[in-house]
Amino acid sequence: MITIKNILVPIDFSDNAELVMEYALTVAHHFKSPLLICFVAQLYTDYSDFYIPQVPIVTMEEEIDRAAKERMHRFVEKHGNNIKIEECVRMGNVAHEILTLAKERQVDLIVMGTHGFQGLEKILFGSVAEKVVKTATCPVLTIKPRPVEE
Repeated sequence: MITIKNILVPIDFSDNAELVMEYALTVAHHFKSPLLICFVAQLYTDYSDFYIPQVPIVTMEEEIDRAAKERMHRFVEKHGNNIKIEECVRMGNVAHEILTLAKERQVDLIVMGTHGFQGLEKILFGSVAEKVVKTATCPVLTIKPRPVEE
């Protein structure tokens, strides 16, 4: 029988993050597993070919980290229930950080959305979900966004 002891849930705070969290909580309840909810902020160096106004980089990274942690805390509080939830904020290449965290924490399942970058950004950076699905050492449950009702 399959047991799932550790679930990683990368979120991007998009509308789809709510649906991803619903699925993650459902699986966590079933297996009585804790959740590790993680947000990865893309580093400014990934945009090095773009014009970036003069801002001290350390200050900018600290502000991104602080704001992400606050938003993460609000997100987790909103979904608080009987499941143990750990919060995590990282900076770097999103797919790489998700995969590294999954390996470090010996994750049994990753639950993540398929919604992400669109248009030019997707061409430049590729699909995070696709990279994770192709290279993760554990199963990945991908959640499509709900269809937009017209």
